[in-house]
Amino acid sequence: MMKLIPYIPVILFLGGAVLLMSHLTSPQAESINRDQHSPFQNVRTHHNPKGGFFNTATDFNNSTPILPLLMRYATEKKIDSIPDNTIPIQAVTKEQLNNLQTDTLIRLGHSSLFMQLNGQKWLIDPVFSDRASPFSFIGPKRFHQPPIALNDLPNIDGILISHDHYDHLDEASIKALARKTKHFVVPLGVDTYLKKWKVPAEAIHVLDWWQSITINDVTLTATPTQHFSGRGLFDKNETLWASYVIKTPKSSLFFSGDSGYFDGFKTIGDRFGPFDITMIETGAYDKDWANIHMTPEQSLQAHKDLKGSNMLPIHNGTFDLAFHAWYEPFNRITQLAKQAKVPLLTPIMGQEVTLNNLPTTLDWWTPLHTQSLIMNVSQND
Repeated sequence: MMKLIPYIPVILFLGGAVLLMSHLTSPQAESINRDQHSPFQNVRTHHNPKGGFFNTATDFNNSTPILPLLMRYATEKKIDSIPDNTIPIQAVTKEQLNNLQTDTLIRLGHSSLFMQLNGQKWLIDPVFSDRASPFSFIGPKRFHQPPIALNDLPNIDGILISHDHYDHLDEASIKALARKTKHFVVPLGVDTYLKKWKVPAEAIHVLDWWQSITINDVTLTATPTQHFSGRGLFDKNETLWASYVIKTPKSSLFFSGDSGYFDGFKTIGDRFGPFDITMIETGAYDKDWANIHMTPEQSLQAHKDLKGSNMLPIHNGTFDLAFHAWYEPFNRITQLAKQAKVPLLTPIMGQEVTLNNLPTTLDWWTPLHTQSLIMNVSQND
């Protein structure tokens, strides 16, 4: 029992099933489309009549027993769970971000991205803290620092939040950004946290699945994922989780948030595709939470379902959140994409990805690990 005690805060920090069960001016034009009709057929609503939310698949099951998972964390040996060497970072400056002239993506780490869209500056799931945790002393610690310091960011037009888990919704980052951000776009219920953290209510835009908001010709649509929410032991699924369709006059993007593989990707692709770039979760997968995180094989299929052109794997390279080696998601998705002839973007953290002139990206992780895994890309986790 004593061996399990150090792992209890780790379970708490994720605040939900990933590790709990496993593991200033107004916009020129603003409109919210409140069409809540789901294009899914023969599935239950995602609204729980008793409060909170469901996943839509009728056969969804997310009931992995906690004790065996605690035992795995206490006893299972991890291999290469953190990098042996320093992860390369391309430093980003405020002046650089202020001088961008075209739609651009920059990975900041994990699922955090900077976007220059139609002349606006946006962040997705900004997490700048050293740990994805409610604690400063325990929980997954960053492999690398962000390519730009939180206090060095320029004024931000908007922030997108996918859900309330600690590796996507970071209290310290939101508090620091509240004073320099015009708009926050969040799923149902997540606004409660932002208001608690002193974000002005008039800056928060709350979306249900299939609802949209347009801010200065950038249209953001919240779309379904198959995941869950919660920041503690007793608030599971009280707030909604979402992916986002992001449209500008020149670009069409998709951000997956966290999700298991489900037929919703095809529905989104049919309704909003094709996409120039899909930013797809590719990491932190495991057999014990297969319904809420995708393997690289499933991530590639989701990209195809979405009618994506270029794929940018996210949710990797920054935090140790699973049992696989830190570099395994990169190796697997690179091999799979090559076999499927899918253009893959794997930028160094901080590298500019200009949408009208995509850069060459490298397998930057390959020289960083001393032990390689023999991987079968057809395996089922």
